Amino acid sequence: MARQETANTLINRAALEVGLTPVSDPVASQDPAFIQLTGLLTAAGQELVELRPWQVLLQEYAFTTVVPGDTGVYDLPDDFSSMVNQTGWDQTNSTMVFGPLSSQEWSYLDGRGLASETIYASFRLAENKMQLYPQPPPNGIDIRFEYISRYWVRSTGSSDPDKDTITIGTDIVLYEPILVVKFLKVKFLEAKGFDTTAARLDFETMFDSRAGRDAGAPTLRAGGVRNTFPYLTPFNTGDTNYGS
Repeated sequence: MARQETANTLINRAALEVGLTPVSDPVASQDPAFIQLTGLLTAAGQELVELRPWQVLLQEYAFTTVVPGDTGVYDLPDDFSSMVNQTGWDQTNSTMVFGPLSSQEWSYLDGRGLASETIYASFRLAENKMQLYPQPPPNGIDIRFEYISRYWVRSTGSSDPDKDTITIGTDIVLYEPILVVKFLKVKFLEAKGFDTTAARLDFETMFDSRAGRDAGAPTLRAGGVRNTFPYLTPFNTGDTNYGS
C-alpha cells in the first residue's frame, strides 16, 4: 500500500520547508498562512487528478440492464473524473463494449435504426451520462468499466475515498506524501509572490519519478515481439461450446 498521510502532517511538512513553524492542527488554525495552505492543499489535490490517471484513484463501475423500463442512459458515478480507455466489457456475452462512439457514429446507428441488427453493445459519454446502444438495451447485460475517481481524500473512519476537498486535519490524502508536499510548497511560494524556480524543479522531478513508477510498465522489445499471457490456446479452451 502506498504511503498516505493526514492533511495536518502534509501541511506542516510544507510549512517547515517554506520557513513557517508547524502547529498542532493546521487545518483548524486561524493563522492566515495556514488557512491559505489548507486551501492550496485542496487545489493541489484536485489539480493532480487532472495531471495523471494515478492508480490509487482507479475504480470500477458496474451495472446490469433491466428491461422493461431501461432507457439505455445511465448516471455516471458521483466521483467520476474520466474513463479508462478500452476497459468497457459486456461480461454477459464476454465481449468488449465498443466505443466511445463519436457523435457521427451514434447518429448513424440511430438514424439507420440498427437496434435490432446490433450484436454488440456500444457506448458514448454525453451530457455527463453513459449512453448505451442499442436503445432500449437487451435485458440482463452486465456492463463494467474502470474509471479515474476525483476522490483523493479519505475521511477518518471511512474505508474508501469519499471526497475531493480537505475539511478536517485528520483527512487522509491518497497521493504519495512527498509529491504533495513539493506541490504545496510551489503553490504557497507562488501565492506569496516568491521565486519558485528551485521549488518547481523539485516538484517536477518528483512528479516525473512518481509518474514513472506509479503503475508499472511493459517490457519493450526492439524486435517487435512481446511476451504475453496466452489467453486462448489449445491448452486452455474446451472441446465444445465455442458457439456463436
